[in-house]
Amino acid sequence: MLDFAILWDWAGFALRWLHVITAMAWIGTSFYFIALDLGLTRATGMPRGVTGEEWQVHGGGFYHVQKYAVAPQRMPEHLTWFKWESYATWLSGAALLAVLYWAGAELYLIDPSKADLAIWQAIALSAGSIAVGWVIYDALCKSRLGDRPTLLMLILFGLILVMSWTLNQIFTGRAALLHLGAFTATIMTANVFLVIMPNQRIVVADLKAGRTPEPKYGQIAKLRSTHNNYLTLPVIFLMLSNHYPLAFGTEWAWLIAALVFLMGVTIRHYFNTMHARKGHPNWTWAATAVIFLLIAWLSTAPMRGEQALQAVDRDPTAAEAGMIAAAGFSEAEAAVLGRCSMCHAREPVWAGLHWPPKGVVLETPADIARHARDIYLQAGVSHAMPPGNLTWMEPEERAALVAWYRAARGG
Repeated sequence: MLDFAILWDWAGFALRWLHVITAMAWIGTSFYFIALDLGLTRATGMPRGVTGEEWQVHGGGFYHVQKYAVAPQRMPEHLTWFKWESYATWLSGAALLAVLYWAGAELYLIDPSKADLAIWQAIALSAGSIAVGWVIYDALCKSRLGDRPTLLMLILFGLILVMSWTLNQIFTGRAALLHLGAFTATIMTANVFLVIMPNQRIVVADLKAGRTPEPKYGQIAKLRSTHNNYLTLPVIFLMLSNHYPLAFGTEWAWLIAALVFLMGVTIRHYFNTMHARKGHPNWTWAATAVIFLLIAWLSTAPMRGEQALQAVDRDPTAAEAGMIAAAGFSEAEAAVLGRCSMCHAREPVWAGLHWPPKGVVLETPADIARHARDIYLQAGVSHAMPPGNLTWMEPEERAALVAWYRAARGG
C-alpha cells in the first residue's frame, strides 16, 4: 500500500534527482565559461571589439570561440542565454528543503537541546536565514568594497563564519550545514537572476536600439560570476554533508563548514591559474590537504557532551508523546532496542562504530518517536535497515513497526 509517508519519500527522491541534474548543468556551464574566459588569447586579425579567442576540440570537432569586451556591433540572430540551469537548481533545492526540512521539521530541523522551537518558528528562521544572506552580500558588493575584491572576499568569509556559528546554535547539525549551503546557493542564484541577467539585458537592449553598451555592466556581471565560481565547491560539500555525521555531529561543525570554503578557494585557485596559463600553483594542493586534515581532526571532537546527556532525560515533544501513546509502541520499541540500538546509541556498542550512523540515536522512547517515519520506511516497509539484516530483525518485528506507525498516523 502506497501510503502518504511512502509517496512523500518518493517525492523527495524525485526532487533530489532533479536538483542533482540541474546542479550538474549549472556547475558545468559555470566552470566551462570561467575556464574559457581565463584561457582567451589575443591574435592578429580579430574582429573589432574582440578581446580574445580560443580554439577547442571536443566530440570529434573543432570550435572557435571569440569574446567581445562589451558587445558585437550588432545583435546576433541566435543568442543562447545561460540562466535556467541556475534557476532550476535553486527552485528544486528550495522544494526539497520544504519537503525534507520543513515538513519534517521535528525530525530534521529542530533540536530541542539547542532551541525548543515551535514548527512555525523553525520554518520562519529557516526561510529568513536563507534570505538575509543575499541582502547583506548585495549591499557589500554595491558599496565601495566592490572595487576591492580581495578585501570583499575576506569580509564575506567573515559573514559565512558568523552565519555558520549562528545556524549551529539553532538547528540540528545536519540542518545547520544544509542551511549554510542554501544560504550560499541563494546568493549565487540571486547573482544570476538579479545582477548578471539584468545587466546582460541592458546590453542587449542597447544593441537593439543602436546604442553603444557601457562596459560597466559586463564588469559587474563578471565580478558576481567570479564569486559564484569560488562558492560552487563549498556548496556541493554542504549539500552532501547530511550523509556524514563526522561533518555535522560535532560541536565544531560550524568551523568545519567555514574551513570547507577555504578549501574551495584553494582548489579553484589552482584550476583558475592553470586555465589562465599562469602555471601550476601546486602549493594549493598542500594547503588543501592541511585544511582537510584539520577538518578531520576537528570532527573527532566529542559530540555535544552535555547536550547529549540532557537529551537522554528530556521530555518528549507533543508530537513525540502522541507517537509513544499510539497502539503498538511497546512492541515497536522492543524491536528497535533489540535490533537497532546497539549501533544507534550515543555510545555505540557495535564493534568498529564510534558514532551512531547518520547521527541517528534510538535509545529512549522520545528518540524512537522522533525518528518514527524513518524507522517505518527503512526497517518497516523496506529492509534497508539493519544493513544486511545483521541483527536478524524478524518479519514479525518489521510488521510491528509498520502497525505502530500506521496506528499513530491514523492509518
